[in-house]
Amino acid sequence: MSSQALWAGWEQEEPAAVPEPEPVAAPRPRRRRLARQRPRVVDALAALAGLGLGVTLALGISAESAGSLRAPGGVATALGRLSGLAAAYAMIVVVVLVARFGPLERAIGQDRLVRWHRRLGPWPLYLLGAHAVLITAGYAGAARDGLLHQLGQLLWTYPGILAATVAFVLLIAAGVSSYRLARRRMAYETWWSVHLYTYLALFLSFSHQVHTGASFVGHPVATFWWTALWIGTLALVLACRVALPLYRSLRHRVTVHAVEPVGPRTYSVVLRGRRLNRIPIAGGQFLQWRILRPGLWWQAHPYSLSAAPKPNRLRVTVKDLGDHSAALAGLKPGTRVAFEGPYGAFTADARRGDRVLLIGAGVGITPIRALLEELPKRVDVVVVLRASRREELLLRDEIAALVSARRGTLHELVGPREQVDLDAVLARELTDRDVYVCGPGGFTTAVTAAARAAGVPGDRIHHESFAF
Repeated sequence: MSSQALWAGWEQEEPAAVPEPEPVAAPRPRRRRLARQRPRVVDALAALAGLGLGVTLALGISAESAGSLRAPGGVATALGRLSGLAAAYAMIVVVVLVARFGPLERAIGQDRLVRWHRRLGPWPLYLLGAHAVLITAGYAGAARDGLLHQLGQLLWTYPGILAATVAFVLLIAAGVSSYRLARRRMAYETWWSVHLYTYLALFLSFSHQVHTGASFVGHPVATFWWTALWIGTLALVLACRVALPLYRSLRHRVTVHAVEPVGPRTYSVVLRGRRLNRIPIAGGQFLQWRILRPGLWWQAHPYSLSAAPKPNRLRVTVKDLGDHSAALAGLKPGTRVAFEGPYGAFTADARRGDRVLLIGAGVGITPIRALLEELPKRVDVVVVLRASRREELLLRDEIAALVSARRGTLHELVGPREQVDLDAVLARELTDRDVYVCGPGGFTTAVTAAARAAGVPGDRIHHESFAF
């Protein structure tokens, strides 16, 4: 049976044993409404973050005195303390941006939050480097000592410094692994594991700050502020990344229903669950999936829906790009699955008008298929599918049927890059349309650049990248 037939047949299929019957008319799935540019909310959040930074720096300034600044090494030490506080605050902001906090994501958009996270991410490292150099220089000046000898003294005789150094090394590892060149050379599992050490680094650095920082020792109000800030961040992460996913996974009891090949090293995983219409999920969004079987349960991977969600069914289509995705091909029906999400602004709610251009390449075609199914019938749709070989046009028959049903236009661009005139198709179809593009990072970047060059406003360009 084909993937299309399997999916279409779900409405008639009844499971062998279901603890409670499906309702005759399932309630309409709730959808996560995505804010369409809320500059006031963004400005208010930016002001709040700026206020927190101001309070943090004020703590450092208040701990200094004219006498301490005039002492040998005093200026370097003061600047080192300020850079350390700024680095710690920047780390908090970086973590909050990707804490998956629902109200923040709906106000700004998860894609924008991730971009901000990536842009801000290097700054804590720069500031921590400056902190280490300035503190060492300041202490060496005060002790009239050499830099290397003073560095050794700090590492082995000052409480918390060695732990903070370990934290710095862990943060550097996470930062280096985030660069595009490094990400291309490592499996997602490795990248994900390295990033888990960020939380250990934050714990180690917090201990160093409150026990040895001049801004906190003997300053209970400052210590309370800093502790509350860090505990609040920890609570936010645990609530959004642990408690809510655990609650939803237990409530909806998602299991594997079937696994079907749909292309070269590509599989559709059909999932069954209870009351899935209660999850605010939309076609085009992705979830972090955790397969609850030995060897896979400890890691979560992001996979987009490849069909619009149904009251008791979900489907993802996965390409074999690593150990985790390869293992999905061998999943047995009934395997339990935990999930986190949904995430992403790649939904029908994000469009600004009723003319849409959907562009997908590689496995990025799969969320295009889910999004196409959810667009209102009145929307005029043009779909562009790009692949090097025809068999890589994933779910092509399903997409063609959906496009035909709404009398849209389908372009299939197959072949080597130099033989496919993507630019000509874009030049012809970009006019006055919302543009949705999903695919490899380079492809997505090229198409979004072409859309901007053609005059498409930024708020009408929606993209999802499969580069981690």
